[in-house]
Amino acid sequence: MPVAPLSPQEIGERLAGLPGWSLDAGRLTRSYRLASHFAATAMVVHVAQVQEELDHHSDLTLGYNTVSLAVHTHSAGGAVTEKDVELARRVEDLAPGHGAH
Repeated sequence: MPVAPLSPQEIGERLAGLPGWSLDAGRLTRSYRLASHFAATAMVVHVAQVQEELDHHSDLTLGYNTVSLAVHTHSAGGAVTEKDVELARRVEDLAPGHGAH
């Protein structure tokens, strides 16, 4: 089933409920800082599991003690959709369990 792009106003409304997330170059983005490389790696694995469950994947970057995500929907022409917002919400829900901020 095709997904519809969100309007700029809809994106702004969704971002209001996603602290730390922003729109950058047409993608929803967020970076997290963690206590250690091991904690960051564990969070990446957890995010990858959520992405598989949703069948929706972000660009996921692991740094020494950071995790960064950038997501948009390829099947919607690279636009931001509700699928991206749902992934962002799921990541926000799991981040505190990894000590991410």
